[in-house]
Amino acid sequence: MCQMNVLEAKTNFSKILAMLESHEEEEVIICKSNKPVAKIVLVPQVDVSKRIGIANGLFKIPDDIDECNDEIAEMFYGTIV
Repeated sequence: MCQMNVLEAKTNFSKILAMLESHEEEEVIICKSNKPVAKIVLVPQVDVSKRIGIANGLFKIPDDIDECNDEIAEMFYGTIV
């Protein structure tokens, strides 16, 4: 954990970001008049590859899922000619 005052943080903001990205520091505490007022932390990255197919196997799609498509379309759009 690193602490610095507002002016120092403002001056070294790019360095703070670099320290967080390189995992040199987990968080940086910003102080005003030697009192902690804010904490800067790295935003956790979500692995995008794990989003696709995340519900795979959690439910079963019925074989007749498309059976009522015409009836549903008629409800939304009226009589289909």
